[in-house]
Amino acid sequence: MGEPLLTVSDLRVSFRTEGGLVQAVDGVSFDLDRGEVLSIVGESGCGKSVMAMTLMGLTASRNASISGSIRLGETEIVGADDDSLRSIRGERMAMIFQNPMSSLNPVQRIGDQIVEQIRAHRDVSKSEAMERAVYLLNAVGVPDAKARARAYPHEFSGGMRQRAMIAMALSLDPEVLIADEPTTALDVTIQAQIIDLLMELNREMGLAVILITHDLGVVAEIANRVAVMYAGQLVEEASLDGLFYDPLHPYSWGLLGSVPRVDGERPKRLAQIKGQPPSLIDPPKGCRFRERCPHAFEACEGPVALEPRAGDPGHPDRCLLPVEAKRDLRKLDSGRIGLEEAGAGS
Repeated sequence: MGEPLLTVSDLRVSFRTEGGLVQAVDGVSFDLDRGEVLSIVGESGCGKSVMAMTLMGLTASRNASISGSIRLGETEIVGADDDSLRSIRGERMAMIFQNPMSSLNPVQRIGDQIVEQIRAHRDVSKSEAMERAVYLLNAVGVPDAKARARAYPHEFSGGMRQRAMIAMALSLDPEVLIADEPTTALDVTIQAQIIDLLMELNREMGLAVILITHDLGVVAEIANRVAVMYAGQLVEEASLDGLFYDPLHPYSWGLLGSVPRVDGERPKRLAQIKGQPPSLIDPPKGCRFRERCPHAFEACEGPVALEPRAGDPGHPDRCLLPVEAKRDLRKLDSGRIGLEEAGAGS
């Protein structure tokens, strides 16, 4: 294996607010290889989108504090000036935002928005840039791309707007694509089309993808590796099979257990993780999942590092329980969920 394309080391992002210091991202580290799809999952408010925007240099502000390292090849992003960041955004690393309607300029034609980005980085004529824009719209499945390039965002459906955002993100042939909830608010048919498109781009262009999503079905379809995020920290990182078949952190069990299965009896009630996520202004000491975890013990109140505890350096987690005990408890929890579901309807 060569050097990773993207290396994130001990990334910390906090924001000063009237209520106190919000520790949105706290000590996140991971690598991304060329052509790899890394999926980052976790519930709303855990810091996924803040981390993604920080990778693009979009969270720098007067009330923000950012430390750690984000290296794209030989380029350091943390602390880079505006000119350096502008040369990276779009050119080397691009992002698809959660809501394409709010990310596109409503009073500018779709094609013109893509042309503007191309000409900001390339010394080409407007007609050449428009030709590139039409080619990209066609490549991502927008029908009659030449005519549709003259349409405004409100004339596109949600799925077509998302395709336009993907075309814009690909306009400068970036090395890394960050997709932040790219299928949010889309119906399942359009979701499948967008996921198929991302998979095709990954295969044909060798594009490295960071996929941020709540949908574990999407993760199972596209990811090579999965990182689970909770309360600003990564609590588990594993291969796709490692996470789905041998999750080692109780929060990961909860995420997987809350997904309804189609190969068994229909549950009377969906499983859920008890309690509420902690405040990122005053997070719990030690394990941040401790207050919601049914298996917490005294040692969980102390420092808990993200470390490989199963003898697999590629599968670290942030839980102090012995590995075999975790596997036994996971099976027991699955049985309890079944009993709770059966009892819920009685």
